[in-house]
Amino acid sequence: MIKKFIQKILGKPQASASAIYFGQRVEIPPSVHGINVALVDERALNVVRTLQDAGFEAYVVGGAVRDLLLGLRPKDFDVATDATPEEVKGLFRRAFIIGRRFRIVHVVYGRGREHEVIEVSTFRAHLDNRAAEQVVGNEKTSKSELAGMKHAVDSSGRVLRDNVWGPQDEDATRRDFTVNAMYYDPESQYLVDYHGGMQDAKKKILRMIGDPVARYREDPVRIIRAVRFAAKLSPLGFKLETKTGKPLATMLKLLADVPQSRLFDEMLKLLQTGHALASIEQLQQLNLHKGIYPLLDVVVERADTAFVKAALLDTDRRVGEDKPVAPSFLLACVLWADVRTGWDLRLAKRVPPFPALQEAIDEVFEARIGDVSGRGKLAADMREIWMMQPRFEKRIGSTPFSLVEQARFRAGFDFLRLRAEVGEVDVTLADWWQEFSLADEAAREDLIQLVKSEKPTNPQAVPSKTRRAPRRRKPANKLGSSEDQAPGDLPRE
Repeated sequence: MIKKFIQKILGKPQASASAIYFGQRVEIPPSVHGINVALVDERALNVVRTLQDAGFEAYVVGGAVRDLLLGLRPKDFDVATDATPEEVKGLFRRAFIIGRRFRIVHVVYGRGREHEVIEVSTFRAHLDNRAAEQVVGNEKTSKSELAGMKHAVDSSGRVLRDNVWGPQDEDATRRDFTVNAMYYDPESQYLVDYHGGMQDAKKKILRMIGDPVARYREDPVRIIRAVRFAAKLSPLGFKLETKTGKPLATMLKLLADVPQSRLFDEMLKLLQTGHALASIEQLQQLNLHKGIYPLLDVVVERADTAFVKAALLDTDRRVGEDKPVAPSFLLACVLWADVRTGWDLRLAKRVPPFPALQEAIDEVFEARIGDVSGRGKLAADMREIWMMQPRFEKRIGSTPFSLVEQARFRAGFDFLRLRAEVGEVDVTLADWWQEFSLADEAAREDLIQLVKSEKPTNPQAVPSKTRRAPRRRKPANKLGSSEDQAPGDLPRE
């Protein structure tokens, strides 16, 4: 009876679990792994050194080690340590403990757009989920019940709390893929490997640690991560191990209980980390093209259309060039077909162009807003990009001067440029705005006069007074002003 009670608390005996789960610690010297320490970010080095100087273990861990092993310069660096989140926070001037399900520390260097975050996690214990505290609902419905819990799962086995500290070998076991479960000490330059991650990296295999079905149950978001890693590493020849890839489609239903905010974030990682088209290809190959997230379903469905494909290619290019990307821009591209359809229908009913466009946008938001994480700035930016498009058609009077001063002008122009690229609008329109945006005041007036001179003459029309574009401009009018709402202000291409 006592034995049964102990097993209920601790799970199966450690001797058998150790052979299955924890692997064997292998320390690989630099002469064997060949990692170039110069590729390690100086801020990650600082975090490791600070923790080690304070008497803690500390290693670069995860995808950064995998990339270093492949000779790539990682874009993000994570650090793993035996220090608790509170101990980590106490060692750095700008450090913040975040998360409830999985408490970690963000150590921040720099400010504004140039800031860099080094993510520091504490070694996690590998616990038997059968011994965890169970809740009936999810993070939201069981919020009060989860308060104070360190290890909790829901009825499906999905881990809702994972904040029990443990040794490094157990931490390695609870990571997802073998190639992401290696630890690198940039000070000694030794690589620590428990699950044959280095061998899998050389063989170009993506293999889940432990039983893939059980691991997907623990955290269904690993389904999406498997796709993302496969897409990212496919140009290097990596493939999902058969045992790892086979259950993906059947486990898809587990994502229904994952918070929408997490799914939205994972969708953006698929689409905005430089391998969007490869990710969509992986989704199709693995029969995951439907059912992950409604808006992602739309992206996959429209990925072969000229405009959305151009947007995805443009996003991949910008990431490759280390240029910023915004989810509002890509989502505006994906949903533009819906906006255009609604706009055309209203124009056919003789609704004035500007109100017709506003109504079409409202309709799209109403239909898709559940797919978007938060209305706020994201929706506002999408709306502004769309509302700019007909204004680009008006290149005389005050409109060009006010439009080019809009905060989101660049995003709106890039949207126009993509439309021109696929033949939706005349390329000369995009060229004109490119020139206008970079020109000085005199050149801008010349460009406007050129548009006037090129306008076709209607002999039956009553000539209107020609007004010289003002040299000094007032602050840009907000979208929705009385001037913007004039029916003739927004011609439709």
